[in-house]
Amino acid sequence: MASKVKGRKKSEMKRPFFWLDLFGVFSFAFLLLCTTLLVSCDNNTQTTGMNTVKQTSPKERKAQLLKSLDRKFENPDAHFELGQLYHAEREWSQAEWRYNRALGFDPVHRPAQAAMVKLFIDSGDPSKSRTYADIYMNQAFSSPTQSLELALAFQNERLDDYAMACFQQALNLAPNSPEIHKKIGYYYLSRNDKERAKEYFTRSFQLNPRQPEVAGELGRLGVEVRIPSNAGQNANKPEKINN
Repeated sequence: MASKVKGRKKSEMKRPFFWLDLFGVFSFAFLLLCTTLLVSCDNNTQTTGMNTVKQTSPKERKAQLLKSLDRKFENPDAHFELGQLYHAEREWSQAEWRYNRALGFDPVHRPAQAAMVKLFIDSGDPSKSRTYADIYMNQAFSSPTQSLELALAFQNERLDDYAMACFQQALNLAPNSPEIHKKIGYYYLSRNDKERAKEYFTRSFQLNPRQPEVAGELGRLGVEVRIPSNAGQNANKPEKINN
């Protein structure tokens, strides 16, 4: 009888441990499942700040843009973005048509102009590309602001020769513009040419020392500068370039 009681006590003592082990197995399996689901979700999402945004495929984005054009066909930005999607897919005629629509509704849509020049290069027509680049640069020839905008658009398309030509065009029209010098500094920094970036940032800072962001770039490039005590008053005020 005593042996039966002992056996019963042992089995009763084992039961909690059995349930604990079983709970541990299920907990581990649950955690593994959650991790797998989170990784899967992360592959289909993009995190921006505090929000998680689902990435859109090119096909889905096209459908969205076409729907928005059904509501307002004269939207140059929507036509431009559609052109970019077709451009990436090497659908040259479709891309050109969309860029032309963007420029039809906004003749000085600089990103569309730069993209059009890039399109002809990518599609194997460099002569046409040069012709269009000359036309667009001539349009902006009398305005430092427009020349700078076109330079930045060419820079975004990595058309460095055209970008530098427009930067120089802008600088010729407004040689004492700290904004133009700053943008050229960022251009060279993006191309990892730190010496030239330092040169243009330094000149920009000399023309306007109330530029904390330029001071920061110079500091990272090893140049010591002093920001005026009242620099913060006009730090966020955009420079007006005289056209």
